[in-house]
Amino acid sequence: MNDYRIMIVEDDVNIGNMLQEALELESYTVSRAYSGTEALMLLEKGRPDLILLDLMLPGMSGEELITKFEGILTIVLSAKSDIDSKINLLKKGACDYVTKPFVLSELLARIEAHLRLMGTASGNAPSQNDGIVRAGKFMLDTNLMTVTIGDEEVNLTRTEAAILSILMLNPGRPIGRSTILDRISDSTPDCTERSLKQHISNVRKKLQQVDNIDHIEAIYGIGFQFHES
Repeated sequence: MNDYRIMIVEDDVNIGNMLQEALELESYTVSRAYSGTEALMLLEKGRPDLILLDLMLPGMSGEELITKFEGILTIVLSAKSDIDSKINLLKKGACDYVTKPFVLSELLARIEAHLRLMGTASGNAPSQNDGIVRAGKFMLDTNLMTVTIGDEEVNLTRTEAAILSILMLNPGRPIGRSTILDRISDSTPDCTERSLKQHISNVRKKLQQVDNIDHIEAIYGIGFQFHES
């Protein structure tokens, strides 16, 4: 039995029941919300490892709600199939977008893959304690503004450290440019949409000089993604 918690945010009772039954058969702990307001109330009681989010909800829409799920794996389930909708939701923080009607076995495989990718399933999830962020062989000290890769230490600027922290906490997950700017706006107000690309380019070069691997990938139309190896 696993210990992973999944929240279903879906107002269609039949779809919700089907998802809950399938997830519980896979030994996930499942919680249910039928509206955006109810989902936020459940979040106050505890954060799940992953959220399945429908877009057409009573009251607050899924598009509005997803911005409240910062740092939580979120798979959008929607009948909207146009590419603009998918890109918009990925930019807002979704880790995946599954079009309805979906094949249940494929959705379960995607859930497992995302949990594994984030390190949740293996127990090696990225962590942050007292300004120290660890992901794989990387250790970032946001106070000293240094990142250690194996035995090598690299100095960063405050802005570079703030950006790398966000990316390291979400390995293998594309993070939108606007999301990065929003999260670092208080600590690094000097970083703008125009300068973000240059800051990230500087971080990429510094990391690549250590092990000759490009650990930050630009995802067209979305943002940037960190790779541990």
